[in-house]
Amino acid sequence: MSPADNDFVYDETTGEWVSAETAAANAAAAGQVEVRDSVGNLLADGDSVTLIKDLKVKGAGQTLKRGTVIKSIRLTGDDQEIDCRYEGIKGLVLRAEFVRKS
Repeated sequence: MSPADNDFVYDETTGEWVSAETAAANAAAAGQVEVRDSVGNLLADGDSVTLIKDLKVKGAGQTLKRGTVIKSIRLTGDDQEIDCRYEGIKGLVLRAEFVRKS
């Protein structure tokens, strides 16, 4: 037997022994976070979104109005937060429940 024939690991989520390749693929898939907007559309880096309600921005003394388009979003790794830029506001993080994909 070659060493490759014995490469099995115990998967605690399923309770089964799986090949090392399958375990690596499952771990990679688990690391990806799906971020969905208010109507369930899948968001990705670089998408443009539209605000669905007025949002007061803490620390900026500014309100972003409903219908404002935010371009080129970035995903943060959290399934409910997106990072973006807007004029005069640095470090703006929006909740995905308040945006709709454009």
